[in-house]
Amino acid sequence: MVAMSIADGYARLTGKPQCVIVHVDVGTQGLGAAVHNASTGRAPVLVFAGLSPFTLEGEMRGSRTEYIHWIQNVPDQTQIIGQYCRYAGEIKTGKNIKQMVNRALQFATSDPQGPVYLVGAREVMEEEITPYSLEQGVWESVELGGLTPKASKEIAEALLGAERPLLITGYAGRNQKIPSALVELANTVKGLRVLDTGGSDMCFPASHPSWLGLRFGIEPEIEKADVIVIVDCDVPWIPTLNKPKDGIKVFHIDVDPLKQLMPLFYVPAQHRYRADALVAVEQITSEAQNQAAKLDTTVVNKKWEALQTSHKERLATIASKTTPAEDGSFGTGHLCKTLRTLCPEDTIWAIEAVTNTGFVHDNLQPELPGSWINCGGGGLGWSGGGALGIKLATDAENGGKGKFVVQIVGDGTFLFSVPGSVYWISRRYKIPVLTIVLNNKGWNAPRKSMLLVHPEGLGSKATNEEINISFDPVPDYSGIAKAAAGGDLFAAKVDKAEDLERTIAEAIKAVEGGQNAVVDCKVTLGC
Repeated sequence: MVAMSIADGYARLTGKPQCVIVHVDVGTQGLGAAVHNASTGRAPVLVFAGLSPFTLEGEMRGSRTEYIHWIQNVPDQTQIIGQYCRYAGEIKTGKNIKQMVNRALQFATSDPQGPVYLVGAREVMEEEITPYSLEQGVWESVELGGLTPKASKEIAEALLGAERPLLITGYAGRNQKIPSALVELANTVKGLRVLDTGGSDMCFPASHPSWLGLRFGIEPEIEKADVIVIVDCDVPWIPTLNKPKDGIKVFHIDVDPLKQLMPLFYVPAQHRYRADALVAVEQITSEAQNQAAKLDTTVVNKKWEALQTSHKERLATIASKTTPAEDGSFGTGHLCKTLRTLCPEDTIWAIEAVTNTGFVHDNLQPELPGSWINCGGGGLGWSGGGALGIKLATDAENGGKGKFVVQIVGDGTFLFSVPGSVYWISRRYKIPVLTIVLNNKGWNAPRKSMLLVHPEGLGSKATNEEINISFDPVPDYSGIAKAAAGGDLFAAKVDKAEDLERTIAEAIKAVEGGQNAVVDCKVTLGC
């Protein structure tokens, strides 16, 4: 989990493929949920694993020499994670090993990006070959194009003519040029609202009037929109909870509009395009700018004023929920508002807050491209290693002194992240990160899932203890991390608002001085 998540975080920030090496079938299985995260999060990672030797009497160099070589010999090792990979193959000779690696990397780095898997037996790894080289210029990834002129014109016309146009995205911000391109589109199409239903990357700045924030497929504007454009998004809405009005125009632009790894997926889009998001958005914006001069300025100004008013109301509503209680307890919103105030402006946020993600996003209000990276899938435990990979990447990309990195993680998810490994690695390799644990004494995602199906069922009246989602007695989260770091870690707990700002400031100072910090924050639910 940790190694794969480190590679995932590094690749997600930089776009550069990373490599993870594991031990045959058991090491492959140890990757577990991290491979799912890399696949759904579209992280280009090459996984290499050995195979049990295929000879056992010394016929070749590398033949079996240990008991475990029999036990770890499985019928088809590639199938362990093959369904999560863009490519899985076996290296059968050293004579074309460079071609095999390059082919795998082409799949990993071509959209939709994701993990790839190569395996090779010990006899192959021991093979002597004549050194050779390849022309790397012929192994580039596949480049996607844009929209046809007809498509960009039709989408621009629909957006400009709509009363409540809506653009929904999820991971388009992986390309850090996308946020500014979407801003230009929103400035051109007055009244356009932009909704993030994936939370994978920072896609649109919170300060812009078009910002609707992060909502996982549930947002009133989905039902009000009369034109919807979906751009690089896996779950634009959840039909059982809310869906668009019948008969509206829906355009779907995606690197993978059919979602070929999902057995069940469809949206009622009249038009679908496999295209690069940035190219497509720029085309639509250019076409809209050409058409905008023909619009009634009175109508356009009215839309813009209404948009600004609704944005101010949204921000005010968010702010109203961040006030601590009279007893000094506080919620995730107040905590994240404090973090936004105290942490450096260009902080990179590594988020795995699960049921609290909406409150985190609402109050961090990310502005800068690449500043928000969320777990790409549902395999809890990503953010421990993911934050380390992000920190390694930002340091490497900035001459050794990168941006400040903060991991915000739920209490149950913190335990899934293998903190013993995470904080030993961070200490061993000097990778300072600030970790904020959202301690609400329970694993609340199962309760939320249950209530969506059985809102009045017996479970709705049961305690966390009765349905076995309570973390009581509560683990010493920061203590676990400090023990793993050999005692060299800033550890603190906060349960009162009056202590929060001081403790966070001390933790930031420790991290800026090169020491890891873990702050266990007791938060109330629902805010």
